[in-house]
Amino acid sequence: MAKEIGKDRLGDFYSHGKVRKRREWRGLKDTWYDYTRWLWIMKTLSLFLMKPRNIKGLFRYRWMVNYFAVPMMVDRHTQGLRGEYLRICHLEQDLIIEDVAKLLDNLFRGDRRLGNDTEFSKKVCLVDENEMTAILMGFPNVKGLSRETPATYVSVLLNQSAALHYIDVAQEYGLSGDVCPMPEAEAGVSIDDDYPVLGACAVQCNTTCDGSLMGNGVISKRLELEDGIPVFQLAAPLRHREDDVQEYAAQEVRNAIAFIEEHTGEKWDWKYYFECAKRVNESTRHRMDWLDMNKTDYPQVFGSNLALYTETNYMAICGKIPAFVETDRKISALAEQAYKAKKRAAKEYRHRAIVWGVQSHFYMDFLVWLLNCWGIVPLTDMLSMVSTKMIAEEDTPENRKQAIYDMAWLTENMIMRNRTHGGYKVLLDELWEFCEEFNADMVILWEHMSCKALDGMHGQFEEKARERGIKLMWVNHDLFDPRIVSRQGVRDQVNRYMRSVMREEPIDPSLEILPDEHSW
Repeated sequence: MAKEIGKDRLGDFYSHGKVRKRREWRGLKDTWYDYTRWLWIMKTLSLFLMKPRNIKGLFRYRWMVNYFAVPMMVDRHTQGLRGEYLRICHLEQDLIIEDVAKLLDNLFRGDRRLGNDTEFSKKVCLVDENEMTAILMGFPNVKGLSRETPATYVSVLLNQSAALHYIDVAQEYGLSGDVCPMPEAEAGVSIDDDYPVLGACAVQCNTTCDGSLMGNGVISKRLELEDGIPVFQLAAPLRHREDDVQEYAAQEVRNAIAFIEEHTGEKWDWKYYFECAKRVNESTRHRMDWLDMNKTDYPQVFGSNLALYTETNYMAICGKIPAFVETDRKISALAEQAYKAKKRAAKEYRHRAIVWGVQSHFYMDFLVWLLNCWGIVPLTDMLSMVSTKMIAEEDTPENRKQAIYDMAWLTENMIMRNRTHGGYKVLLDELWEFCEEFNADMVILWEHMSCKALDGMHGQFEEKARERGIKLMWVNHDLFDPRIVSRQGVRDQVNRYMRSVMREEPIDPSLEILPDEHSW
């Protein structure tokens, strides 16, 4: 047991069961801090389960059982961390846990099967998992709730096998087996009648791919035809970098806002919108500062600390919850403190990597593993490279007009969509620009077997990497379905590359092969 970073053999903590053999010793101060955060998580879960309707939800919805694994998920993402890095991770993870608990509580409050709070439900607008929630920044009294987020996305973060049942259900009903497992699982939950039913209306977006459109189609038909909930399809332009599509994009935002006003009875509030806009800009500035640090020899907010938090804060929160800006400030203070002291999150940094492509590293703490096992620093990832544009934040007549275009821009540049649409420049060319900016010597490129758009550019990625002398590591996976490529199957691809191509030995050999296929 060690206080210092990198002294433990982290792989020795794993057992062949669901949990690790023991908790990690980090010295008295950090171990006590980590333990208090564990207690806080248990308190949050306990308070959530004290409400009768939430207990009913635990037994009604199959995917709810995965939430017992929340403490273990956090343990996986904090392994090996000390000092500021440990605190940054807990600040982010704990806030996300609190936000998801509130999301579940609100879903069950309005659910016709559980809480059946009809007055509350009249002020709920459902949004799909990949929806940029900018269109709700002017509705202080409307709750924008995503059913897919807790049922599929978060469930898989907690338990790698959480979506398998729903993937199989979708295929039993005739959906193609080679479609992306993420929208297929979401459609499977709808087919299995395993979503809470609530809301005055719903807004879906033409998100990232044909698979997402397929899943949204299944879900919207059930919402409209069986549940009586009207659905608006927000069709953002695919060529989102072109000036000639922005007027169309803005009109889609106007139409979506009018739809929400019609079905909730609420009116757009410009004062509230610009309050949210200021928070969006502040969060963007903090994220840019973190990325600037990551361009130096002493990156501070990277890997899982950057990836999961960015996705939640940028897209799902979008300035509507002040607590996220407050956390941004705390993270920046910790990062600056560690940067001035020239601290590092592992005992050895060997390579600086950009992680690109449609990624599944959340459900297997891949980025933390890369750092601890091979000394590969995941400086940033594709989902974290979103808009750095400042939007209008002062309430003036001119800015009210501009705000519509700003919301359209945010919608067009929602996470992953801003890279999978818009032409090869945003997916291919800008990757190499980021490599130069971040002084990266390696690209780890997820090859999602069911993602037709990105897989079709395989040869172009390899050609450009050779031209620039950058090491390119392909990692195959199938996103939500570990039956196709397992956790160890993903790690084995990295292990083979590092040994055969890079001719290196792992920093922590105990992490090379882990008995974690049955763990949370």
